[in-house]
Amino acid sequence: MAIITLTTDFGEKDHFVGATKGAVYSELPNVRIVDISHSVSPFNIPEAAYIIQNAYSSFPKGTIHIIGIDAEINQENKHIAIKLDDHYFICANNGIMSMICSEIAPEKIVEINIHDKIQTSFPVLDVFVKVACHIARGGTLEVIGKTIGEIKPIKNIVPYVNDDKTQIIGSVIYIDNYGNVITNIKRGFFETVQKGRSFEISARNYKFRKIFKKYSDLIDFTIPEDKRHDEGKGLVVFNSGNFLEIAVYKSNSATVGSASSLMGLGLMDTVSVKFIKTP
Repeated sequence: MAIITLTTDFGEKDHFVGATKGAVYSELPNVRIVDISHSVSPFNIPEAAYIIQNAYSSFPKGTIHIIGIDAEINQENKHIAIKLDDHYFICANNGIMSMICSEIAPEKIVEINIHDKIQTSFPVLDVFVKVACHIARGGTLEVIGKTIGEIKPIKNIVPYVNDDKTQIIGSVIYIDNYGNVITNIKRGFFETVQKGRSFEISARNYKFRKIFKKYSDLIDFTIPEDKRHDEGKGLVVFNSGNFLEIAVYKSNSATVGSASSLMGLGLMDTVSVKFIKTP
């Protein structure tokens, strides 16, 4: 049974998600549809890229992923289908796939060219669904598009490193449901530049000199529970996707606050790492 996932910025109020699912089931009644997220901030490509990169590999090989973000076709925003890591991705060529493609080379990329056969003002429903169902039936990418060699890059996907390798300058690419702030600095990249040196992470006026393995490592369990005051304390971890994350322990925007609200950090804000030279 084929699996088709949906990631969009459609939200839950309007008809768009339901209509897209209905169109899939009309073509393939036995397919399985999985919602990854419909709460991506409108037209937020880095946010969608982060979600897709961290979700897709949990699905079986051969899964087809429809990504409905900024999907209106125009001369600068073509539609593409990609086979990568034995998964299929259908989206606009607007940079969404560049985060994954920076780490894993695509096996095949085609620019979708079936638009002359389809009248549409809703490409996710009409074009992306047609392509997904074609692939689910065992169809090849060459039938629905022409092969291209590369995709459009996304800005700020790779953090900056200065010439003497003493500083990384990254940016916030995602804020999760807890208000934790995720940067574009990945563990492997960090450790390659670090080379064992001490460091100081700066975000606005906040500074951190330690990266915890998990959130609860912040707690001193030798202190009686009723005397701890750990909720609301800031910390840094490499999260489950191996991205550098600034968090607040047991954050809650309504009570103790979150990293985003307490530190005033928003999307694309700068987070820097300064490495300290050993004497």
